[in-house]
Amino acid sequence: MNAKYLFLPLLGLALAAGTVLQAQDTNSTEGRAVITVLSKRDKAPAPTVSPSDIKVSVNGKPAEVTSMVASQSSNARIEFVILIDDTARASLAIQFGDIQQFVRELPPNTRVALGYMNYGSVQMATPLTHNRDAVIKSLRITSGPAYSNGSPYFCLSELAKHWPSSDMKAQREVLMITDGIDDYERRFDPEDPYVQTAIQDATKARLVVYTLYWHGRGDPGSRSYVGNGGQNLLMEVSSATGGYSYWQGFGNPVAFQPFLKDLNQRLRNQYEMTFKAPYSGKDSMLSMRFHLEAKDAKATAPEQVYVYHPNGSPMD
Repeated sequence: MNAKYLFLPLLGLALAAGTVLQAQDTNSTEGRAVITVLSKRDKAPAPTVSPSDIKVSVNGKPAEVTSMVASQSSNARIEFVILIDDTARASLAIQFGDIQQFVRELPPNTRVALGYMNYGSVQMATPLTHNRDAVIKSLRITSGPAYSNGSPYFCLSELAKHWPSSDMKAQREVLMITDGIDDYERRFDPEDPYVQTAIQDATKARLVVYTLYWHGRGDPGSRSYVGNGGQNLLMEVSSATGGYSYWQGFGNPVAFQPFLKDLNQRLRNQYEMTFKAPYSGKDSMLSMRFHLEAKDAKATAPEQVYVYHPNGSPMD
């Protein structure tokens, strides 16, 4: 066949392929998730990872990782809210020294705020600020009566919907200090609707949720199946959002310091990962699977991701 005639069908195929690729691009959007990378060896520094070390699938399909920004890079920003259950036993005050130390040692690119959970809502004691002393001075003895909070998951949902900042580029992190008991369903139910709603709201707002167990005034105490159920619900929320859950058996921990030291290390070894995610034409919650191939490294990541229109945001 003459070469000039061969060129025309090939050109047609190339144009058709370009059309397909363009259509595929309109069916994808940017997904974002915060991941934490630590060493498998105790006291060893966390290894540095790159997109080539990461395998991500969204709704069962491979997703291309496009970038990773370390939490300690010059252009990274962290927003951290400490939520204290106002129905927690007043003996929580003995842990204030550890909480104060944790606040002082937060990464320098972190703005921190303090809020109290009561009557199903969040009462912010401070705005997000770099002023560590202002947050420390706002710590107070818990004063809510037993059972008055209803469900701490109402509070998490409210915080997710009314995050005290409009900075969509910042990493958003939460520490909930509570017994995790849902007083509307005191037995353990992994499908608790309030817990599931809180997970969805937190995922939509791109929150990473850490939890620290402390008995509430309405919790009967150690060896309580109710308290154990609360611990499991807190772990469910943390695992779903890529955070971590802290507790010490069925009782209150002797000290927060070991837990908060670990949390501070996690905050210093995070990445905000972006990847190509499928977009069906409407904003939606998708499952996410994450695998880290770097040697001697372990990681935590969210189990779900909420995707938006390419020109949209969680604030729309």
